[in-house]
Amino acid sequence: MKKCILIVIDSLGVGASPDAISFGDEKSNTFGNVSKVIGELNLPTFNKLGFGDITEINGLDSSQYIATVGKLAEKSKGNDSTTGHWEIAGLISEKDFNIFPDGFPEEIVDRVSKATGYEFIGNFHASGTEIINNLGEEHIASKKLILYTSGDSVFQIAAHEEVINLKTLYEVCEAARVVCNDYNIGRVIARPFKGNPKNFERTYDRKDFGIIPPGETILSYLNKNKFKTLGIGKISDLFGEKYLDESIHTEGDQDGLNTLIRSYSEGLYDFYFINLVDLDMLYGHREDPEGYYEGLKIIDQNLEKLLQILDDNDLLILTGDHGTDPTDGKTDHSREYVPLVAYKNNIESNNIGEKNTFSVIAASISDFFGLQNIFHGDSFLEEIKEK
Repeated sequence: MKKCILIVIDSLGVGASPDAISFGDEKSNTFGNVSKVIGELNLPTFNKLGFGDITEINGLDSSQYIATVGKLAEKSKGNDSTTGHWEIAGLISEKDFNIFPDGFPEEIVDRVSKATGYEFIGNFHASGTEIINNLGEEHIASKKLILYTSGDSVFQIAAHEEVINLKTLYEVCEAARVVCNDYNIGRVIARPFKGNPKNFERTYDRKDFGIIPPGETILSYLNKNKFKTLGIGKISDLFGEKYLDESIHTEGDQDGLNTLIRSYSEGLYDFYFINLVDLDMLYGHREDPEGYYEGLKIIDQNLEKLLQILDDNDLLILTGDHGTDPTDGKTDHSREYVPLVAYKNNIESNNIGEKNTFSVIAASISDFFGLQNIFHGDSFLEEIKEK
């Protein structure tokens, strides 16, 4: 049976999208701007896969590569991970999730407090590392949980692992999720951390509690047609587990890529869907282009391992879900094109240009598995040139 691998490199934008000016992101280019800060990037696998022909990236060639490439503009109104992943999977969001740049109204916080039995401190827009450093000691002393948000529709609850254990924090977030459904808030996120004052560190036990997609996605469509699906990383957080035959939690991109390579080698599934979150979570939001480059190198090295074992009948797709330009002076997502890289063994290089929705990926995966396309946009499979 032929297999498809879809890798979403979280935050890997490749230039300002057509509507970027309305987001204040007209100069954003996550991948390209990292290379402007760092200088020539040494990323041989990204180079071989043609990222240098999608946008100008210092150190990457635009002429010699082995994949089909292009770039995708987002059709949905939102600019967050949930909206981006849903559109990649074929579901276009006509309505933004609600955001609360000045913190959540007292009504919401009171309802969550009553539902959970916990009080909160913070309740403002902040970087996660910054807020736990500023409020961590007060949190430990008072046992009140840290609440914050960002430019996305997120209700984030941070707690030290010695104040409440992980199971309890997840239960608090599950109760908050029920309340947040009434206010169209995209995600409730558990943000556990550890360590001592001035040296707090977030753990990989973060968990997202998202809204279940309100329509058909490639996961539900494949499931209905008896194809086996595997979610790696935070896929189940964004889509739920109903249409996944298995979901594997990972601790960072190296672990995620190890899991993907091992699972693909075992060959038990038809569709492998993975999110790599480190570039966004560890470096993009923290305005750290040097760290972003180090994260790219980890992905680059493991992509080469994946290419070495890819079967001739199988399809590999690489993309992003939004930008998070670590050079733009903002800690929030940036409205950017995302890359489209499609690779099979023994194909010729081809740049297929711009597409007006991420959902061409869902359309193409449907086509790959011989299913009628029910999603917005056309399949790009016919634009892949076989040798």
